[in-house]
Amino acid sequence: MVFLSELIGRPVIDFDSNNIGKVSDLIARPLSQFPHPVVEAVVVQEKGETFAVPYSALAALTSAAVPLRQRKDEIQPYTPGDQDIFLVRDVLDKQIIDTEGARVVRVNDLELLRVGDTFLVSNVDAGGLGILRRIGMSKRAQDIASRLHIRIPKGYISWEDIELLRYDQSMRLKVPREKIADLHPADIAEIIVDLNRLESGQFLEALDVDRLADTLEEVEPDLQASLVENMPDEKVADVLEEMDPDEAADLLAELPKDRSKELLALMEKDDAEDVLRLLAYPEDSAGGIMTTEYVCVRPDLTADQAIQFLRETGNEAETIFYVYVTDEENHLVGVFSLSTLIFADPNAQVSDFMIKRMVSVYLLDDQDQVAQVISKYNLLAVPVVDEEDRLQGIVTSDDALDKIIPTAWKKRLPRFYR
Repeated sequence: MVFLSELIGRPVIDFDSNNIGKVSDLIARPLSQFPHPVVEAVVVQEKGETFAVPYSALAALTSAAVPLRQRKDEIQPYTPGDQDIFLVRDVLDKQIIDTEGARVVRVNDLELLRVGDTFLVSNVDAGGLGILRRIGMSKRAQDIASRLHIRIPKGYISWEDIELLRYDQSMRLKVPREKIADLHPADIAEIIVDLNRLESGQFLEALDVDRLADTLEEVEPDLQASLVENMPDEKVADVLEEMDPDEAADLLAELPKDRSKELLALMEKDDAEDVLRLLAYPEDSAGGIMTTEYVCVRPDLTADQAIQFLRETGNEAETIFYVYVTDEENHLVGVFSLSTLIFADPNAQVSDFMIKRMVSVYLLDDQDQVAQVISKYNLLAVPVVDEEDRLQGIVTSDDALDKIIPTAWKKRLPRFYR
């Protein structure tokens, strides 16, 4: 193997041993059936002029002086294609997306691997050794680390696990859709946080509405607001409709009031009404952080009928670990878990196996109180009722803990309610 940094600057000599310049770049071509691009040419620079020499014209690539098989005047210059990658110009010192680690990293070096008669780009080096190698300090640093029994971590990322951040002529980010589409919204959110504001906006523009909504729910409301600042109102309204009502309300609360009103007017009536209900309560109250997307059934249904009802309506709920039971006037009269329902006698009525003595919070209870209730009773969600015990919504555990524990800790918690 050899590193790109070790090749740059090496002299290039033709068949007659005449020095014709120095290596300034390598050109690699992606192959449709192979994840690693293959080196196709070497860019030679001499006195400010550059020309590309086909790899087939090289006698060797890793020699101290790169020899050619031809005289300079016999060389047929290589013509780069649209898909070709200039490893120095397009990759080295640039930001890339590590799709495996879901992060944005800087390329400090590239590892090339010889396979038969060709070289392919095997790994990106995003670690400290890449920097040390470029300033000629890697061997000395490794020797010192070896003597001190210190391990210098390698920052290698396989080429097949990265996406280049390419730009068009207007410097707009050309988002790599194929691999990004497979990432979890939380991973996409991590990548967005690592990009600058302009790039983040361009990145989000390429996502469909559903994925955009899921991704925005993974970042803090103030960042959400900055990310949608320059998006068309029609698209933002569509995204708000796809978000959980409590998340949509948090986002609208961060936007200027005039724009919030315009967005609410563009939303479907039912979705807008759900969000308006939440905006009417203090931000840090149970009413302000609850979601209106929950599942409730009547107590006179059989277990079999309740299961059928969940099949038809459950996909709209934020969580169905708990199913709430309400009477005809929407009073909360019971609750049961999904597992209880599954194991119940199909002909048993809900009123026979529901829990009648349950925990709930009131609309104006503050977030600290709600979090304490969830923690004390080890709940995934808690119902929110008004003064007459009518069910108004539920607060999930993550929303209750959202402003109480540090964001970095919260991201490490398992999201069981999803």
